[in-house]
Amino acid sequence: MENILDEMQQIEEKARLLKAISHPVRLCVVRGLMKNEGYNVSKIQSCLDIPQSTLSQHLTKLKDLDIIEGKRDGVEIRYFVKNDEIKKIIDTIFENK
Repeated sequence: MENILDEMQQIEEKARLLKAISHPVRLCVVRGLMKNEGYNVSKIQSCLDIPQSTLSQHLTKLKDLDIIEGKRDGVEIRYFVKNDEIKKIIDTIFENK
């Protein structure tokens, strides 16, 4: 019975990751960061043409789930995809394009 509980926890974690990237904006952010690592908020915002506050909410969600990370570069924070499972999923659904 314990094995089923462990497996269910893993399934729930994977579902949280999939749910996070199921939003079109977050999917676009992750895919964009895979193509162009190190973009800052201003660059991402200009590509998506959405308000900065909206983008910040999406970035926070992705950071909270350890999908992306921000690295300080002077006064800027540059973002990178750090979750290898998510990278594989994105590569698969977009067929490495």
